[in-house]
Amino acid sequence: MTKKTNAMRRLDREKVRYDIRTFEVSEMHVDGEEVAKKIDVPSEFVYKTLVLENKQHEHFVFVIPVSAHLDMKKAAQAVRQKKLQLMPLDDLKRVTGYVRGGCSPIGMKAELPTVFDNAMFAYDCIFVSAGQRGIQMGVNPDALATVAHAHRATVTITAE
Repeated sequence: MTKKTNAMRRLDREKVRYDIRTFEVSEMHVDGEEVAKKIDVPSEFVYKTLVLENKQHEHFVFVIPVSAHLDMKKAAQAVRQKKLQLMPLDDLKRVTGYVRGGCSPIGMKAELPTVFDNAMFAYDCIFVSAGQRGIQMGVNPDALATVAHAHRATVTITAE
């Protein structure tokens, strides 16, 4: 039995159903494509959580497909900012309560402005980190967006 994370407790409180998939982790960082293989799910169903900041160190959360790249210009526009950059990894745990590879879009220390890429709403179930490395949760994207108070936008780079 997997110990409940803040993200799972948040879904439990909101009575949102989710499916847990676990996998072995090591000290090495595992990219999203590898996570998809480890939980036996096509990579288009697996999403990563990125935390960005503006010059004033205000933080913003973006959830995008693991195989995609964030379009920094679209991301900034989605949260009405001039410019954003990735938050330094050293600050991730202090700001969110999560570590790299275990950052969930819900259950952070504070609720941050959150944007879900429109791609996820094509599916009935997507997988995001459950708030700990080695644990992914499958959840309906509409339900997750409601819990996260997320805005929807297309924030990934499209192929030319």
